[in-house]
Amino acid sequence: LTRLNAQQSTNIPAGWAYVLPTESQWEYACRAGTTTMYSWGNDINATLANYEQSGLSQTRDVGYYAANPWGFFDMHGNVWEWTADWYQAAYPIGNSVVDPIGPASGSKRVPRGGSWNNAGTSLRSANRGSSIQSTRSNFIGFRVGFKQQ
Repeated sequence: LTRLNAQQSTNIPAGWAYVLPTESQWEYACRAGTTTMYSWGNDINATLANYEQSGLSQTRDVGYYAANPWGFFDMHGNVWEWTADWYQAAYPIGNSVVDPIGPASGSKRVPRGGSWNNAGTSLRSANRGSSIQSTRSNFIGFRVGFKQQ
């Protein structure tokens, strides 16, 4: 993202930058105001997301499946998406928790969303992964956010 911000510095407003979303920002965008297991409800099948049961065994172009209620495509499946947060085993739970901040350091980062090679339960809005940040694979990607610094 450092390189993207430098490359686009003349095209973005002063004081703004491209960022990875935090884990809680990612889940908020994924849920899109819903409280179900997935942004479309509590069931999953191959017409809703790219995952193990889709039988593709690879990524699919973004936008093939319907967007969530806020217009975000492929929040569930296709590829895991890196977040800015370091992994911690205990994740805040409850309605009173708003935009929790992850630990300042760690040994693993948090990817969210599941991928084409995961079972449907791995694609739930609340599901979390953990992986060393040097991991490179055809089932891990990222979603860029934009925020005022």
